[in-house]
Amino acid sequence: MTRKPPAPKAPPRTPARPQGDLFRLDSPLTAEIRGERSLMAFPFFALAKNAWMKPLTYQANNVTIEVRPSASGVATIYDKEIVLYIASLMLAKIEVGESVTQDFVFTAHDLFTVTGANHSARSYGRLSEALERLQGTQIKTNIEAGGEGEEGFFSWLSEAKLHYSRTRGGERRLKAVKVRLCDWLFRAILLDRHVLDYAAAYFQLGPIERRIYEVARSSGEDRLEVDLATFRLQIGYQNPLANFRNALRQIAAADSIPDYRLELIEQAMDEHDVPRRGRRSAPVQVVLTRRPAQLAGNDSDPAESPAG
Repeated sequence: MTRKPPAPKAPPRTPARPQGDLFRLDSPLTAEIRGERSLMAFPFFALAKNAWMKPLTYQANNVTIEVRPSASGVATIYDKEIVLYIASLMLAKIEVGESVTQDFVFTAHDLFTVTGANHSARSYGRLSEALERLQGTQIKTNIEAGGEGEEGFFSWLSEAKLHYSRTRGGERRLKAVKVRLCDWLFRAILLDRHVLDYAAAYFQLGPIERRIYEVARSSGEDRLEVDLATFRLQIGYQNPLANFRNALRQIAAADSIPDYRLELIEQAMDEHDVPRRGRRSAPVQVVLTRRPAQLAGNDSDPAESPAG
């Protein structure tokens, strides 16, 4: 009886590649949230939850900023969370001696976990909208970064993509987010290293409270005192000064700014300043004071991190 030759062996199956190999993820973030000091100090983002379609301008103390909206509006203070997250990923890599480029790949899940957002379908939709605004918003500033200045406009992200797969049921499942950070901010973080950490409670604050915290934190002062009109400019508040004063009074009463106490102090009016007719509001000074618990730990927790 003739024996049949053995069937050829099937080639070994290649094991499925894990998601990390496919995308070479930079997340999860294992360090604290930090940001570049200029982004803290100056109003680069709209104080809005919804689309803000008007240009933003800032000019004071030889600093100029011009922000132009895209078709979907100006990047908002909530969109800024993504920029802070990317900056923190970059700094974490620098601190462990890894080389960094302007390209970052991360999961939306980790971004939401770090910033305290829920993991709902709506959050994923907002992420897509935020990336579109960050890529479309045009910024022009004379603030130098890494010893270099730039003429013309740039966007926070020169590239932003969502990578997804489909389930057997045909539904899209987001796998990773890929972005390319702009030259200006990349140089500022890599070369200048003017980096500050953020309080974890920052992400639970409203738009104005976030900017108040950032202005106080970036000042490096234990006590910051400024007139109401100048403070409104620093915050980037676009509505009338009277509305801003009322908003600050409510925030001061709530005492919700992390690490700082906000006070509004009305200045005494000279009798020559009082109008004969009508009523004029007394000048108001805004005072931000670092809380005692923060002052006690000031030596061990420097305001500015060398990030490397």
